[in-house]
Amino acid sequence: MLTLTAICHDYGTGLVLDRVSLTLEPGSVVALTGPSGCGKTTLLNIAAGLLEPSGGSVESGFLRAAYVFQEPRLLPWRTALDNIAFGLKALGVPAAERRNKARTLGYRMGLDDTALRQYPHQLSGGMRQRVSLGRALAVEPDLLLLDEPFSALDRSRRAELQELLLGLIAERRLAALFVTHDLAEAVRMGDELVMLSPAPSRVSDRFRPDRPPAERDDLYVYETLSALLRRTSQT
Repeated sequence: MLTLTAICHDYGTGLVLDRVSLTLEPGSVVALTGPSGCGKTTLLNIAAGLLEPSGGSVESGFLRAAYVFQEPRLLPWRTALDNIAFGLKALGVPAAERRNKARTLGYRMGLDDTALRQYPHQLSGGMRQRVSLGRALAVEPDLLLLDEPFSALDRSRRAELQELLLGLIAERRLAALFVTHDLAEAVRMGDELVMLSPAPSRVSDRFRPDRPPAERDDLYVYETLSALLRRTSQT
């Protein structure tokens, strides 16, 4: 379990986060949403241990976290296969084993041998993000931290990768803290939505969809989004 309690943060110009609390259970997805500049990425970095909060506490029982950024941040001088295997190299996995594992995971990501031999500049945006997801999953995390990983993609590619990610989360029983500015994406992906107010951010609302992700079709997402927007306008 990951527990953030009364998290505050100040970069020196005033509070960005003001007593934000959330809990992430194993195997669940918390979608963190709110307006631009409200501190979503700051909170994600605090959860990852990359940033020390000004106040509050972070407790995590997860053994290994992996971070997926909005930009793929691939090594341009390495092939897609070697980018997926990069974390395994850092863990000391032997070369043949890590390449075999990376290739198997690349196939799972929808990348064929041709794509796996290519360098990042030769890949489409969607393929680069598949490599980025593969790199994160290769180290077998039990916690995924995702910072708007699909925001730069067009609608069809975004939907494909949302479905792929949800399938992998269910298959591997991963927990995920998923930052998105897109409330519809939050409804589609999250077991719980945590909505932040403008900075200095506090939790303005929490919501749990009443259907599992596999049953949230476009109509359900639209109707739920409309209800959430009406609820927000009344608060």
